[in-house]
Amino acid sequence: MVSLLQIIKYAINIYVVLLIAMAVMSWLISFDVLNRRNRTVSQIAYFLYRITDPPLRPLRRIIPNFGGIDITPVILILIFQFILIVIDNNMYRFV
Repeated sequence: MVSLLQIIKYAINIYVVLLIAMAVMSWLISFDVLNRRNRTVSQIAYFLYRITDPPLRPLRRIIPNFGGIDITPVILILIFQFILIVIDNNMYRFV
């Protein structure tokens, strides 16, 4: 059971990194640092969007838009951090 919880923790940590990468890439694209017409940039952006958008979509329906600033990745990261704290506190009860 402990190893299953560790795998879940690793998966959440990897997903948080993907969320951060998606947020940074969207900022770089919106400020024209990265060119969306570049094939590599487009493929990476498409991959990050396809991976991160499904859990963000329900949050975007609930949370209002704050003047063009999307805070749903931050809220999802906070939710994941709460889940990680719960897993850490309960991990060694199963041993």
